[in-house]
Amino acid sequence: MTAPSITLTRLDVQRLERLIDSLDDSLPGVIALQTELDRADTLVGHDEVPADVVTMNSRVHCREEGSGKDYHLTLVYPKHANADEGKISILAPVGSALLGLKVGQHIDWPAPGGKTLKLTLLEVESQPANGGDFPE
Repeated sequence: MTAPSITLTRLDVQRLERLIDSLDDSLPGVIALQTELDRADTLVGHDEVPADVVTMNSRVHCREEGSGKDYHLTLVYPKHANADEGKISILAPVGSALLGLKVGQHIDWPAPGGKTLKLTLLEVESQPANGGDFPE
């Protein structure tokens, strides 16, 4: 599957590049995140990002197509990750894959055991970048 086009905010890119610089660049999560940053089609200011695009700290509603199971996830920096609360690290495979997606787009989510799940982004429930809230 070809990866969908993505839109990122300049502030997210700046902060995420700083995060990458502070970590071992051979870690799989770091490599995946750098790949996503490199392939961004569009960079916008935090005040220009469409409300249906996933930014850092966005809460999203997505569906795994095979099972029909719905997920409500919040994309966070590693120090705020908490799977029990649905807070997914940007360094997790699904985290970096969600960044920059637009409602209606699909991603392949590498799951444990080598299985690949297909997720569809149904809704961006909240997007702090659009509201002027920029937690790091």
